[in-house]
Amino acid sequence: GPPPGVAADPAALPALLPALRDYRRATEDGALLAIEFTGLAEYLALLKAAARALAPFGPSVMFYLAAAVSDFYIPASEMPEHKIQSSEGPLQITMRMVPKMLSPLVKEWAPEAFVISFKLETDPLILIDKSRQALEKYRHQVVVANILESRRTSVIIVTKDSQTPLSLSDEEIAQGMEIEEKIVSYLQGQHTAFIEKKV
Repeated sequence: GPPPGVAADPAALPALLPALRDYRRATEDGALLAIEFTGLAEYLALLKAAARALAPFGPSVMFYLAAAVSDFYIPASEMPEHKIQSSEGPLQITMRMVPKMLSPLVKEWAPEAFVISFKLETDPLILIDKSRQALEKYRHQVVVANILESRRTSVIIVTKDSQTPLSLSDEEIAQGMEIEEKIVSYLQGQHTAFIEKKV
């Protein structure tokens, strides 16, 4: 058939056009560097290279680590070479823990940078505690905490000293606003304060 394409609902165009214009402007100005990756090892290597390249800029650098990297993986060396045969019976898979990159990022690769991680949970009762544990363990500045079922409309910005809920109103949702707009706007202010404290 014809090559695949992307089509937009005409009713969505007014909300899409500003984003597309901003994207094009940032790309043309050289202000946006898209780095694609397909596997865990590639992601970690690119993150390390980017962090080391940006480290000389100190606190003016912000790492917004929103990539949804799984907690578990199968190393390439343990992947089967050929199709797994069902005639061999039930399948048992042993997965490895994904190496945690927050610790080397904060301690070695870019120690003065403003680092934001994300914590997604399904149980609201453990969300804040898990976020605070991450801040304590990795010593970075912010965790954007969210619950799976409401992640597109509400989050909690967790720092060492505070927790700030951000959410979209019904009106904002109807206008096509996305929670990322509120997250980024809030974090810009946090980052500015972080820079001013370091200078």
